[in-house]
Amino acid sequence: MSIITRRTFLAGAATIGATLAGSSAAYASTGTAARANRVPLTREEHRVVVIGSGFGGGVSALRLAEAGVPVTILERGKRWPTGPDATTFPRVDAPDGRMLWFRSAPELFGRPVMVEPHTGLVEAVVGQNMTAVCAAGVGGGSLVYQGMSLQPSEEVFNTHFPNELDWTTMNRVHYPRVSRMLGLATAPDELVSHPNYAAARIFAERVKQAGLPLDKIPMPIDWDYALAELRGEMAPSYTDGSGALGVNNGGKHSVDVTYIAAAEATGLVTVQAQHEVKDIERASDGRWTVYVDRIDTSGKLLENKILTTDTLILAAGSLNTTRLLVRASQKGQIPDLPDDLGRNWGSNADRIYLWSDMREDFGALQGGPVVYGSKNWDDPNTAFTVIQASIPAIGLNTRSTVLVGYGISDSRGSFVYDSAADDAILHWPRDGDAAIQNGHIDPMVRRIVGNTGVATDTNAIVPSTWHPLGGASMGRVCDLDGRVHGQRGLYVLDGALLPGQSGACNPSMTIAAVAERALDNIVAKDVGASI
Repeated sequence: MSIITRRTFLAGAATIGATLAGSSAAYASTGTAARANRVPLTREEHRVVVIGSGFGGGVSALRLAEAGVPVTILERGKRWPTGPDATTFPRVDAPDGRMLWFRSAPELFGRPVMVEPHTGLVEAVVGQNMTAVCAAGVGGGSLVYQGMSLQPSEEVFNTHFPNELDWTTMNRVHYPRVSRMLGLATAPDELVSHPNYAAARIFAERVKQAGLPLDKIPMPIDWDYALAELRGEMAPSYTDGSGALGVNNGGKHSVDVTYIAAAEATGLVTVQAQHEVKDIERASDGRWTVYVDRIDTSGKLLENKILTTDTLILAAGSLNTTRLLVRASQKGQIPDLPDDLGRNWGSNADRIYLWSDMREDFGALQGGPVVYGSKNWDDPNTAFTVIQASIPAIGLNTRSTVLVGYGISDSRGSFVYDSAADDAILHWPRDGDAAIQNGHIDPMVRRIVGNTGVATDTNAIVPSTWHPLGGASMGRVCDLDGRVHGQRGLYVLDGALLPGQSGACNPSMTIAAVAERALDNIVAKDVGASI
């Protein structure tokens, strides 16, 4: 989408109109001729602006508010309220516009999806040799993630993260704090023994037969909701695997109902949903200028806004935080950003397999979200994890289920500014992650699947990741607390801060724990100074 320049904002930009899925809106150029589709322009001043409402944004808002600092959160997506028997979220077996961000590449799970334009949950960002997925909505990626909440072991953490992060303190203070906020718990045996969880039990048995480690995976879930579904007290949402894009019944402790709800309860935090940030700029007085589109649920432009703030926290996720910064750097809107900006990006070595076996009955109904995983972490340089995830019910027993892997990889991509598209485009090496995926994850998956099954590697069809990390990483672009080098009052506190991987885990716990640690230091050192 074309960037809204400062001149365009000051003149009052107009949109050509709402777009179909996969296309982008274009703004009318300024000029002397009157335009029919004028939109209002609003200016606002704020103490702290946080862009994004996922783990980094939620942690930042709550901890600053607890320190007495007023915060405004800008979230491009909408709110997704849930509750027993709600129909808030879309089902994967019945696609509609709620699935996709209206400007997304029109595909999901590598398949074309033609739906009406909507401020939907997931955006597929297509780069060179890689499609990366990011979320939209109050709560960010926590709305659609399965919820695997894993903490790296000490050896893995110390091998791949800066020693100054101090695993001992993170393990004693910050990871446990995140665990309490998210109400982590493993699935009860009563649930796992139900026929709907046959796939989980088969996976566990195959892992043990292969001589691999097996653990129940901590999840941000009140499992009583799933048990209530089995008793017929509410429509299935967990127990039929239909919650891959959000759990309708509630009971999932996503960021919107934990960190952000607590932040709003302080009275110092305001969430402005359906506010898409188009541009950021350092003003002549050293403050930060944020250019925003307020949109409706079809993506139609309703209002242009210019926000000015002393402190700007970027928490829009690895893709969008990095793209905002790279564009601002290349266009001279934020001079003197670090040279490593846009580099050190990684895919977390994500891998998704379809496991089919005509001799196994995984079930037409496969309960979720996740019960078991195998953490192969003995060698910190090649550590990886494999978990089983359910297939959403489609009315047929396909004799299939899903395996997901991720791990340690040295492969890195970068974002390159394209002036014609006015965007930062992800470039990924064609054989990226091959060493860990082909040398470790694939062989272990084959051991689990055995001679009777087939594991179809979906990444061989559409190279993709649900866990984009890096681009404004610690040490190279920011300090460990997310302060951007040489840019007073500018912070990065999301997956862009991580060094391209998250220690053979899905990244949510580490993003949140790193943000918790950072906010302890920011509150102690920066409040009253740069904040």
